Amino acid sequence: MAQQSERHLAPRRVILAGLVGTSLEWYDFFLYGSAAALVFGKLFFPSFESMTGTLLAFATYAVGFVARPLGGIVFGHFGDRVGRRGVLVVTLVLMGGATFAIGLLPTYATWGAAAPILLVALRFMQGLGLGGEWGGAVVMTMEHGGAERRGLNASWPQVGVPAGNLLAAGVLWLLNSVLTDSAFLSWGWRLPFLLSGVLVFVGLWIRFAVAESPRFAEVEGASATARMPLIEVLTKHPRGLLVAMAARVGTDVAFYVFTLYVLTYVTGTVKLPRDYALSAVLIGSAVQLALIPLFGALSDRIGRRPVYAAGAIGAAIWAFAFFPLLDTGNRGAIVLAVVVALIAHAAMYGPQAAFVAEQFSTRLRYSGASMGYQIAGILGGALAPIIAVKLVASTGTATSVSIYVLAALLLTGVGLAFARDDRPAQPESGASPAATRVAA
Repeated sequence: MAQQSERHLAPRRVILAGLVGTSLEWYDFFLYGSAAALVFGKLFFPSFESMTGTLLAFATYAVGFVARPLGGIVFGHFGDRVGRRGVLVVTLVLMGGATFAIGLLPTYATWGAAAPILLVALRFMQGLGLGGEWGGAVVMTMEHGGAERRGLNASWPQVGVPAGNLLAAGVLWLLNSVLTDSAFLSWGWRLPFLLSGVLVFVGLWIRFAVAESPRFAEVEGASATARMPLIEVLTKHPRGLLVAMAARVGTDVAFYVFTLYVLTYVTGTVKLPRDYALSAVLIGSAVQLALIPLFGALSDRIGRRPVYAAGAIGAAIWAFAFFPLLDTGNRGAIVLAVVVALIAHAAMYGPQAAFVAEQFSTRLRYSGASMGYQIAGILGGALAPIIAVKLVASTGTATSVSIYVLAALLLTGVGLAFARDDRPAQPESGASPAATRVAA
């Protein structure tokens, strides 16, 4: 009876560990992006005019995306070779340590050119940690449950994205509300980064309590672990890798336009206070947090692609209503723009984790899912804010950004069309359940 109860609790512990860990890591990652939009241009690139300073700040932000595929390759290699659990501990420490160090970093006024150089180095470390975190957290939650619940289980680490965004935006919104502009610019911006050091200990305490993935244990027990996961992913799963990348790009572009570039657009183009955009992202993230697991569960019933495609179509249409609503300068309209955008994104993001992971076999799943997801992040999230800034500056209209989002989502549609059958895997007739799980 005790062993049966433990088996029922294990997936819940893994889900909790994945949710808390990814929430903290995305808090760190989004915190940097928000700070890049709001203060880093002034603090680390003060010798440049405002637009150039913002672009340079976003460029340092993009470094994290460049590092993410490398983190996915390195940590995916060890995750597929020696196990998922220990790797996830390392990624959490790396990410949290880098974020805490940013909170202590002197600015350009104190250290000159060394300050932005160190900022880029710490951002690179953040990217390495996050690159290894996502794939491991998704694989762990997916492999601790049955095939019929893969969409729901794998969606919980995805909830960490709006949860982290919610936490980062909430902390920044609170500080923005209680501090003057000069105090926030002088020292207030450091507090959310320093808070990460405390939060990491909470994440580690939860993460140490979970067991290794039972699917990986079966692969290891059958002496079937991959010797060179990266090479095998490229040779055995090239289609899965391309599908994962294509499906991910549009989702990423839409998300970072809707949640990050909106901060720059509302404050720089519409000329409204920071809290208009921050509060809208805060509300939208809260709504998205509740919807992601629901869309993940729905994908278990009707398939990943129908849910994913509905979200992509909704986001593409809404991209053309998004900026006109922001241009009204009305707080309610701005909240509506962000909330509806993030509902459409949730429909894509809920089934996305299981969709990407199911393109690869168990023995290569950590590496394959991480590579497909993180490489697409460079083409999507890393460039989206920079491209959006340049498009508005060169065309004078945000309609160009809406067209950019549409084009990226069309690529997502191509990826969905070429994906493998996403129905829950069932044991083949005559095949043992253990053998099927190793191959699945």
